Amino acid sequence: MLTDGALRMLVLLHFHTLGFSPLQLAWLFVLYEVAGIVTNLTAGWLAARFGLALTLHLGLGLQVAALVALTRLDPGWAIGTSVVFVMLVQGASGVAKDLAKTASKSAVKLLVPEGGLFTWVAVLTGSKNAIKGLGFFLGAGLLALVGFEPSLWIMAAGLGAILVAVLAFLPRDLTVRNKGAKFREVFSSDPRINWLSLARMFLFGARDVWFVVALPIWLSATLTETAGEGTAFFITGGFMALWVIGYGAVQGATPRLLRSGSTGKARGAAVLLMVVAGALALVHGAMPAAAWPVLIGLMIFGTVFAVNSSLHSFLILHFAGAKRVTMDVGFYYMANACGRLLGTVLSGLCYQAGGLTLSLVVSAAMVGASALALARIPGPVPA
Repeated sequence: MLTDGALRMLVLLHFHTLGFSPLQLAWLFVLYEVAGIVTNLTAGWLAARFGLALTLHLGLGLQVAALVALTRLDPGWAIGTSVVFVMLVQGASGVAKDLAKTASKSAVKLLVPEGGLFTWVAVLTGSKNAIKGLGFFLGAGLLALVGFEPSLWIMAAGLGAILVAVLAFLPRDLTVRNKGAKFREVFSSDPRINWLSLARMFLFGARDVWFVVALPIWLSATLTETAGEGTAFFITGGFMALWVIGYGAVQGATPRLLRSGSTGKARGAAVLLMVVAGALALVHGAMPAAAWPVLIGLMIFGTVFAVNSSLHSFLILHFAGAKRVTMDVGFYYMANACGRLLGTVLSGLCYQAGGLTLSLVVSAAMVGASALALARIPGPVPA
C-alpha cells in the first residue's frame, strides 16, 4: 500500500510537470481502475481455489515488476506513446494492489471471532489507508528530492525485501477453501451484497471525482504561483497524505465512536456526506481563490467518509458467507473499483469543464445515490 500510494502521486505530479492536461492525467489511471474491476472478480476466485497466501505473493511480485517496468519510460517518446505505456504499467499495478487487498481482507473473516469483526475490520482498513496516505507524501517527497526514475528503484527494492519476508514467514496453507470453486460463483445472488456493492460504487466515485485529478492539480497549481514548484509538490503530497492518514485513523476509531455497525448508520453517514460536499461546492464557487476553506472542508468530508467506508467494510464481511467469503469480498471490491474508475474519468472531465466546483457538485450527487442504494438493503439491521 505504501508503494501504491507513492506511485500514484509520483506519476501524477511528474506528468503534470511535463504539460499533460487534466483529462490526459485521468487517462493514465483508467486502466489501473479497469484492472481493479477484473482483478477483484478473479482474485476472489483465485483465493478460493488456491489459497490466500499465493494470491498475496502474486500481488507483491507483480507490483515490483510494475515499478521496474516504469523505469524504462523514455522522456523522448511522444505523448501518446507515453500515455499508453504508463496506462499499461498502472494497469499491472492495479492488479497487484487488488490481489493483495482481497487476500488480506478475506483473511479477517476467517481468523477473527464474529464478535470482534467490526473492530478488526476497522483496524485493518484504517491502517491500510493510513499507510497508503503516507505513500502519497513519500511519492511527492522522492520526486522532489531524487527524481522520477531513482524513486522507482528505491520503492522496488523496498517492496522486494517485503516479498522475501512474506515468502519466508507467511503460512503457505492459508485458507484453501474450495478447490472446486467455479468462476460464475463470484457473482453474488444475495440482494444485500448487491445493493451494498452499488452503494460502495457511488461512495468511492464521489470521493475520486475530486481526489484523483482535480484536487492535486488545483492545489499544486495554486501553490506553484506563490511558493515554487518543489515546495508545491511537498505541500500537495503532504495534504493528500494527511487526508488519507486521517481518514485511516478515523476508520480505525469508528467502532469506538459508534459501538455497532448497521445499514441505518451507513445511510445516515451518506446523507451527511452529501450535505458536506454540497456545502463545500457552494463555498468554493463563491470564493474560488481561497484555499483554506476548501482544505478544511475536505478534512470534514474525509472524517464522515471514513465512518461511512468503515461501516461498509464491516457490512460486507457481516453479509458474506464463510464458505464464499473471498468471492463475496471480491465482488464487492469489484464494485468499489467501478466507482473509482467512474470517479477517475469524471475527475479529469469535471475539472477541465468546470474546475474543482463542478467536481464537488458531482461528488454530492454521487454520494446521494449511495444513500439511496443503502436504503434498498432488505432484511433485519445487523447489530
